[in-house]
Amino acid sequence: MAEVIRMPLLSDTMTEGKIVKWNKKVGDAVKSDDVLADVETDKATMEVVGYAEGTLLYVGIKEGEAAKVNSIIAIVGKKDEDFSSLIAEETSPAPAPQSTEAPAAPAPVSAPSVPPEQLGVSVIRMPLLSDTMTSGKIVKWNKQVGDIVKSDDNLADVETDKATMEVVGYAEGTLLHIGVQEGESANVNDIIAIIGKPGTDVSGIVNSAQSSPETPQASTAPSSVSAPAPQPQKLEPVNTLNGDGRLKASPLAKMLAKEKGIDLAKVPGSGDGGRIIRKDIDSFSGVSSSAPSAASTAVASFTTGQEGYTDTANTSMRKTIARRLGESMYTAPHFYLTMEICMDNAIQARTQINEVSPVKISFQDILIKACATALRKHPAVNSSWMGDFIRTYHHVHIGSAIALPDGLIVPVVRFADQKSLSQIAADAKDLYDKARNKKIQPQDFSGNTFTISNLGMMDIDEFTAIINPPDSCILAVGKIKEVVVKKSDGFGTSQLMKVTLSCDHRSVDGAAGAAFLQTLKKVMENPVVMLL
Repeated sequence: MAEVIRMPLLSDTMTEGKIVKWNKKVGDAVKSDDVLADVETDKATMEVVGYAEGTLLYVGIKEGEAAKVNSIIAIVGKKDEDFSSLIAEETSPAPAPQSTEAPAAPAPVSAPSVPPEQLGVSVIRMPLLSDTMTSGKIVKWNKQVGDIVKSDDNLADVETDKATMEVVGYAEGTLLHIGVQEGESANVNDIIAIIGKPGTDVSGIVNSAQSSPETPQASTAPSSVSAPAPQPQKLEPVNTLNGDGRLKASPLAKMLAKEKGIDLAKVPGSGDGGRIIRKDIDSFSGVSSSAPSAASTAVASFTTGQEGYTDTANTSMRKTIARRLGESMYTAPHFYLTMEICMDNAIQARTQINEVSPVKISFQDILIKACATALRKHPAVNSSWMGDFIRTYHHVHIGSAIALPDGLIVPVVRFADQKSLSQIAADAKDLYDKARNKKIQPQDFSGNTFTISNLGMMDIDEFTAIINPPDSCILAVGKIKEVVVKKSDGFGTSQLMKVTLSCDHRSVDGAAGAAFLQTLKKVMENPVVMLL
């Protein structure tokens, strides 16, 4: 059945959005994570993702034109599907619901009397941070009621079904209201905070949100209303004494500095009055960064002769990993192909490349490039099983799995086949840093067409990996191991690495998978091939 794509609410003050550019045209195939259009709001130009799969059947707004929030801008469905009824429903039956809803309008009539724009406040709502997200849990508030907020301040860390991310309000003023407490969840688009001038009465906005039928989690409202009273008691001074003066730093900067082991006294601040902000920590290179993953991992306490256990609540990310990989393992018929690759030439090539490369090239970067090169020659491996058809991609987006304390995440290096090794290395490093610092965005970990999982650095000889949907294949990489081998003049040593390709037998046959590994082996054993 065709799905209607409507103009989303992309900011708290947005009433309409202008289509700057359509990235898809009628007749194009559309994936659930494809960016359909770039939309200009009253605050920024943002991407609109339809979260629907099929064919783009209808475009309702031309480039350069504006559409009101919630109006139809596109329809996605099966090719040649009749969608006229959906447009008819939008145009003709619309007046009837308005007349029936008229009696209910007086109930929230207090909302128009205190609209955010008249009060001069900004309403911060729970953003849609992943394509499957329906709600987000507030892990930590980095600001408290009464705090001064800048437009680029990280207000809160929010746990979604895929990762823990930052919520930036893009508003300046004083934090007047917190609607969801730490550890609690809010539905997408629910009010989580309000920012404005000190002393502004926002009770009308809060009460309207609580009484609105569009807020399904009304049970959380009472706790959020009473929240502001105790909040000021939790305020911590922004300034900290530091020898010869006062050291100013934002809460996020303090947190990142602590995680990275950076001494704030050595960081020059670029904010107001020399205040240290997030970008100062990100750009600081005086101390090597080391995220204390062990600190966030539960430590088991063992007592001789005594039984015990620790229960750790599953995060949304862990639940999603369990669900998606469980579905993959038990719906996709896996088979596995293992091959041994001589890494002697790759090791020499990496040493030589790093002498001239502007960024350090890792073996993982070389693998990404080599896989991308091989996928170009074996497109059957660069595919997805879609039920009624197999989708073979014309682009190569390589997912590179990394482990975080909360679980596994797969940042995606896009168009890896078209990039140099140094470009891949720079992109990958940036993605890994974003993931570890909880700054990664949905577009950074979606759209993969092939995935690499590497446990070689953890001294694993070889293993098999579960396919990462929607891919048809995933490559499991073991460690590089020195072994004695027969050579022309007797015996010698070589550096060997085992790789195992997990394949979805519905879309990739054994011969296709084996041919891909043969090409990968040739590329890795003669790295100059990938530079051509």
